[in-house]
Amino acid sequence: MAGKKTKKRPVTAKKPAKPTAKRPTPSKTAAPTPKKPEKAPTLTCRFYRTGTGNEPVKDWLKGLPAEVRKEIGSDLQVVQWRWPIGKPLVDGFGGGLFEVRTSHDGNIYRVLFCLVGSTVVLLHGFMKKTEKTPDQDVEIAKKRQKDVKQP
Repeated sequence: MAGKKTKKRPVTAKKPAKPTAKRPTPSKTAAPTPKKPEKAPTLTCRFYRTGTGNEPVKDWLKGLPAEVRKEIGSDLQVVQWRWPIGKPLVDGFGGGLFEVRTSHDGNIYRVLFCLVGSTVVLLHGFMKKTEKTPDQDVEIAKKRQKDVKQP
């Protein structure tokens, strides 16, 4: 370290420690400090279930690549937390039937859903191949919507 000068810090007297009261040792059985409750989503979400217990949207999602499932799941989560929400993410068909619109890697995916109270019910999912949503897909969702809405 030849040639470099080092600065010396001035020596200061240490202050005497202040006396502190001893805190009682917490017992191991003491209740933990409650955490602030986390904000809950506006809506819950569930899959439509057929009379035989199948969940068609869940089965459809399982057949998609992981990246696509993640993207659709993320869009559904936005709907849950920010409802009501409109285009470009959500569009409506009327009669309480809606669609979540997801695009990934040049492909367009749709999940049709309805609301039952504060629950999003996922009725039908498909990859869109035409400009207009096929009537067949809308009809499937409407039929399932009637099943869900009946007491």
